[in-house]
Amino acid sequence: MKPATIINVLVVATLLVAPYWLNAYWVDVLNSIGIYAVLALSLNVILGYAGLFHMGHAAFFAVGTYTTAILNTQFGIPVLWLMPLSGLTAGFFALLVARPIIHLRGDYLLIVTIGIVEIVRIALVNNVFGITGGSNGIFGINRPELFGYVIRTPHEFYYLIFGFAAITVLLFLRLENSRFGRALNYIREDDVAAEGSGIDAAHYKLVAFVLGAFWAGMAGTIFAAKMTIVSPQSFTFWESVVMFTIVILGGSGNIRGVLLGAFLIVGLPEVFREFAGARMLVFGAAMILMMIFRPKGILPAQPRTYNLDFLAGPRGGGK
Repeated sequence: MKPATIINVLVVATLLVAPYWLNAYWVDVLNSIGIYAVLALSLNVILGYAGLFHMGHAAFFAVGTYTTAILNTQFGIPVLWLMPLSGLTAGFFALLVARPIIHLRGDYLLIVTIGIVEIVRIALVNNVFGITGGSNGIFGINRPELFGYVIRTPHEFYYLIFGFAAITVLLFLRLENSRFGRALNYIREDDVAAEGSGIDAAHYKLVAFVLGAFWAGMAGTIFAAKMTIVSPQSFTFWESVVMFTIVILGGSGNIRGVLLGAFLIVGLPEVFREFAGARMLVFGAAMILMMIFRPKGILPAQPRTYNLDFLAGPRGGGK
């Protein structure tokens, strides 16, 4: 058995039994790590695979969360039924805002996406259409129900969140190795060369935006059900910075790196909470050193390899 496989098995086994020897506080910390891991993986489709500098991912997360909150509190629709709809709403919003800006590159796209998340936050604060609750948010969101069982405790939410995270990892691994994933990687490396090879770069970038937003919107459903209250303070620009940092620090384009980044960025501050006065200083210094010595992240994406033996022709000296 390969070392990487052994490590994966040990990690999965540890996560399966973790709630049995951790108290409710640390299980809740793991739940936060799981939600941010899903969000970072959805951002990784845009930032890591397609190479688009996008720092407004919290806007799509907010759209999905508020879709669940509004429909559940106003119409009583079960929370888990709203996951696909919240994802579609966030994806449709991404389609509307990304279509006019998809041609932008680098810093220009980054600045525009920062503006998007601020527009969404301000719209929520100002109680757009009278349904977002303003700065107070929306209260009384129902707990999720699965096969007739209502999920309430952190330990129960743990398996829901990490189950969704596991599905996310499996699907995005398939995406990474698909024709669509390879096209995104070509665009990330050189979109001009990709277009010269017949790839519609603008179309693939737009699809990456919509797909990443769709998954962030579904993560918003679980977040709304876990918190039972949502407010604009949960979707500030800082949240987008955290997601962006997880992807960049862990390893842009590498699923294992993104998962590791989520544990480091979200989990370590809680581990060192007793050193609250200095933890951000140490954290900032560690990030600077990382960018100097590991600019591609802790676990950067490995270059793809292809079997080109067929180019050598038949053996035995044949032409």
